Amino acid sequence: MKFEKDYWEFKWKNNQTGWDIGHLSPPIQHYIDKISDKKTKILIPGAGSAYEGEYLFKNDFKHTHLLDYSPLPFDKLLNRCPQFPKENLFNQNFFDFSGKYDLILEQTFFSAIQPSERENYVNKMHELLEENGLLVGLLFSIDFGNPHPPFGGSKEEYTQLFSPLFDIEILEGSYNSISPRQGNELFIKLRKRTI
Repeated sequence: MKFEKDYWEFKWKNNQTGWDIGHLSPPIQHYIDKISDKKTKILIPGAGSAYEGEYLFKNDFKHTHLLDYSPLPFDKLLNRCPQFPKENLFNQNFFDFSGKYDLILEQTFFSAIQPSERENYVNKMHELLEENGLLVGLLFSIDFGNPHPPFGGSKEEYTQLFSPLFDIEILEGSYNSISPRQGNELFIKLRKRTI
């Protein structure tokens, strides 16, 4: 089964957004706070309510771009942060998107991708990153056993999946996850490998 635009719009319209924690994820905030170059070009795919994007923008990362299938969550972002540049908001399929970024932030997006599409996800991330670009964020380290998102995974699976195209700098348990996800998230820092 494909989880297309209508599926996600239904979820947003009916407040079936269990992935939305209502604020910036602490591990990602901790990472953002260590970035010194405010000119870093950043993409957040599957951005949803975009708490990460709002935080980046308010901290002078003006080259922050957000991508989501549905326009509905961006309405929430613009209500909270009306000055966020609309030209940096993209409503389209991740696999059809193009651009080049220094950093891509991963926050629950991977878990929404059909497992059969995971290799395509890795290839697309590699394509979207500049040379030496980074893919940073969180992946679930639990098997939910769901026929629908969220789809989980394991450290071993991710290592095998990403290793051909990325140097794995960090792939370890996240010590500062929110309490409902404590012990079930891995923090990743993957550097694009030139092939």
